[in-house]
Amino acid sequence: MKKLLFASHTPSDNTRKLSQHCLAKMHAYSETVEIYHKPPLEITSDDGLTCDGLVIATTENIGYMAGLTKDMFDRCYNDWLYHTDGLPVAFYIRAGLDGTATANTLGRFAHALRWRMVRPPLILKGDYITDFEEQVAELGGGFAAGLEAGIF
Repeated sequence: MKKLLFASHTPSDNTRKLSQHCLAKMHAYSETVEIYHKPPLEITSDDGLTCDGLVIATTENIGYMAGLTKDMFDRCYNDWLYHTDGLPVAFYIRAGLDGTATANTLGRFAHALRWRMVRPPLILKGDYITDFEEQVAELGGGFAAGLEAGIF
């Protein structure tokens, strides 16, 4: 059975709602994938070393990923380096204004860790709209289905 790790930083009602929509579609679109949902602060190196795919949801704060998401990388990066090569990953970013800097930074982390980004980062910017919920649901459901099918 494959294991999908969903690391989501949810400091607000809206980001929690997005996470719930993403997680619900992950479960709906896969029957055999084990899905583990944790906030970045609770992610350990072993979580990343034992998963078959990773979805990271973060906010953008002052033009950068959330501090708790960065903390996850600070704690786990060296253990993941050279041991998670090829890991399929996807990101979504809740950004009030832009999101580009966070997307670029996450892309650099993925490149350095030799992860395989299965799609460009999803940037949800501007005022919250309910369409964001469908976008993250599509990302999560598609990722889980693709992992289950062996596409990535």
